[in-house]
Amino acid sequence: MRFDRNGFLFLSEADMLKCGVLDTKKCCEIMEEVFELLSNGDFRLSGYNNSSHGCMVTFPKISPFEQMPKDGPDRRFGAMPAYLGGRFHLIGLKFYGSNIANKNLGLPRSILMTYLADADTSEPIALLSANLASSCRTGSVTGVASKYLAREGAESLAIIGCGVINYSCTSAILNSLSSIKRIYIFDINKENAVKFKKDLFSEFPLEYIICDSLENCLINADVISLAASGKEPVVISERMLKPGSLLTVTGDFSSSSEFFQNISIVFDYWPMHKEWHEEILNSGGYENSPDYINSRTILREYNNGKLKEKDFHSLGDIICNKHCARNSNEEKVLFMAGGIPLEDIAWGYACYEEAVRMELGKRLAIWDKPHLL
Repeated sequence: MRFDRNGFLFLSEADMLKCGVLDTKKCCEIMEEVFELLSNGDFRLSGYNNSSHGCMVTFPKISPFEQMPKDGPDRRFGAMPAYLGGRFHLIGLKFYGSNIANKNLGLPRSILMTYLADADTSEPIALLSANLASSCRTGSVTGVASKYLAREGAESLAIIGCGVINYSCTSAILNSLSSIKRIYIFDINKENAVKFKKDLFSEFPLEYIICDSLENCLINADVISLAASGKEPVVISERMLKPGSLLTVTGDFSSSSEFFQNISIVFDYWPMHKEWHEEILNSGGYENSPDYINSRTILREYNNGKLKEKDFHSLGDIICNKHCARNSNEEKVLFMAGGIPLEDIAWGYACYEEAVRMELGKRLAIWDKPHLL
């Protein structure tokens, strides 16, 4: 299924909801395909080494231009182009804009769009509202990681941070691990935890325990989903994790050097994080590393020589049986997800296919006939 040369399809957020953009079970299947293509090399990312997350525009704290935006929490704009092969055979671009002050205007902190185009002619196929798609694919990546990295028979899940991203992560993990029976929940705002439990119970009627501390939430968990945001990263120590646990991270966190040396580390795609390492070194070093790079605490240990490249694996290589997921049921594993634009392209295209089938969206023309050839 491709496109009509007379135009491309625009899908609003309402259209995306109708075509199943929040279906984490289906999205997990699509994400697994993406990781297989990553492992086999059938893709292109930006940058000189084909591994860049994309290009980020940041702003100065002080500017001589009155109209220029100034630096602030989550104040950035990013463009993330990529080519995805296999049955997708697409080029695409995820546009990411973020400003925490948006909430004062009744807007989401981040506003995202995904552009899909033909890989041969570059003709546009679709322009998609992407906030919900990004949330779903973020959670679904965690679901895929849990499927391959959690210890056998995992029964308990800990939720750290009760926002929309962790709801998607939790849904994906529960769809991927049928053995989960009990869920521990912690948020610094207890009201958030109570609402999270209520919303989740209607879909997953399991045992829920709201915890009064981070440590109490973690200590008995086989799988942990950390997707908290705040001024300071969540700090996790080795003693908080039970033997055999899997810690999945999509938010900001930190720990000690010993913690990272005593846990097996799997990235969504290690070369992309290595590219971030180079960017950090070329833009002021780790003392000024941007907070949107959530793997920076691990990369700092790598930069200091405490961790070696041989210590890291990529999830796609584990899915494709190029590396073992874990050596034993007692081994602790950390999965670090930074978000890959290939995921947005793949899930966006899956939603586009469903929208075409359902006759959703609005078709827009860029020309009747090109004025210049």
